[in-house]
Amino acid sequence: MILTGATVLIIGAGAAGFGTAEALRRSGHTGRIIVLGAERHAPYDRPPLSKQVLSGAWEPERARLRTAEQLRQLDAELLLDDAAAGLDSERHRVTTTAGRRLSGDAVVIATGVSPRELPGLTGIDGVQGFRSLDDALVLRDNLQDARHLVVLGDGVLGAEIAASARSQGADVTLVGPQTAPLSWQLGPLVGEELAAVHHEHGVRLRPGRQLDRVITRHQRVTGIVLDDGEHLPADLIVVAAGSTPNTGWLADSGLELDDHDRSVRCDAACRAAEDIYAVGDVARWHHRGLGRSIRLENRTNAGEQALAVAQNLITAGEPAPYRPVPYFWTDQFEIKIQAYGLPSPRAAVTMLDGDLDRRRFLLQYTEDDRVTAVVGCNMPKQTRQHRRLVLESFRDQPAPAIA
Repeated sequence: MILTGATVLIIGAGAAGFGTAEALRRSGHTGRIIVLGAERHAPYDRPPLSKQVLSGAWEPERARLRTAEQLRQLDAELLLDDAAAGLDSERHRVTTTAGRRLSGDAVVIATGVSPRELPGLTGIDGVQGFRSLDDALVLRDNLQDARHLVVLGDGVLGAEIAASARSQGADVTLVGPQTAPLSWQLGPLVGEELAAVHHEHGVRLRPGRQLDRVITRHQRVTGIVLDDGEHLPADLIVVAAGSTPNTGWLADSGLELDDHDRSVRCDAACRAAEDIYAVGDVARWHHRGLGRSIRLENRTNAGEQALAVAQNLITAGEPAPYRPVPYFWTDQFEIKIQAYGLPSPRAAVTMLDGDLDRRRFLLQYTEDDRVTAVVGCNMPKQTRQHRRLVLESFRDQPAPAIA
C-alpha cells in the first residue's frame, strides 16, 4: 500500500496505463501521478483501429479515451512521445530515451506489445505492421490506391484487418499458418465458420501457408511467394503475425521476465516486485482460479487489470489476487464472436444454444471435466449469461511469492 499523497509512476499511456491513473483518482488518491507514453498521441483505444478507424467509419478523434478537458481534470502529468529506456527497481527510478529521470513511490509497468516482425520484410515500401493509430491511418490511406492487399497472419487482428479492408472494396488475400482463421484459439468449428464468412465476402484465403519470400521492384513490393510455391500479387502487405511484449528496457532491472515471451512475471496480485506492478498486454500473472500463469492481450483485461492494480496500490494489507473470467470479442463482417474463459482447439465442444446454419450459436468448451470457455456467435446476451459456467469451474490455488 502507498500513502494517498505518494507518487505513482505509470510507464505506458494506453488503456491499461491510463486506466490505472483514472482508477487511482476515482479511488481517492491525491498524490502525484506521472504517465509516460512512447507515442505522440494522447491516450486512445486500440480495438476500433482495425475496425471503425480503418474502415473510415470513425475519424481518429473518436478513438481517444478522453477529451482534452477530461485529461486536464485527471490532474496527471502526461509525458508523451518519450519511451522508457531503463528501470532501477530498487529505487523505483526510470530513465527515458529523451534523458528524463523519473521516480515514484510505486511503479506500474504498462508498456504493452509491439508487432512481431517477419524476416526479409524490413525496409520494403508497401509493407507495414499494425498496432498504432498511425498504422491504421497509413493503411487507410494506402488502401485507396492499392490493387492487391495481402494480410500475413490469420489471428484476430489479421482477420479483422482483412474484413475491414474487404468491406471497403479492397482486393484482399488472407495468409496464415492455421487451417482457418482463429482456429488455434477457438477450434476448428468456429474457425471454419469464420473462413466461410470471409470467403462469401470475397476474401481469398490461403490457410496453412506461410511467406517464403517477397518480390520487389525498386524496393517496392509487387508480390509474394508462399511456402508451397504459389505466387500472389501484392502492392500492399500488412503483417499481423503476433506480438512481442515491450520489455527490452527492463533487461537490467532485476525484474523476472518470462523465458518464453519476455513478459513481466507477477504474483497473483499482478505485483512484479515490492510496489512495482504490471498491467495489460505486458503482464503475466498467476491466475489462482485457473491455477496457472497467464497473459492476456485484449482490451477488457487492460481495463479490469488496471482497476485491480489501482485498488491494490491504495488498500491496506496484503494485495488481493486478480482472478477475472478472461473475455475477448471480435467483429468481422456481420458476425460478432465473444469468448469467456480460455477456449482451446483441444477442448471438447458442446452446442448449448442456436445453430450453425443461422450463424447464431453458443458453444461450451470442456477439458478434463472442467468448463474452460463459452463462445458465442451473434448471441451476446446468452453468451454473457453463461459466463458463470467458467467462473464456477475456478479452482483457487496459492500463488508463488514474488522475487
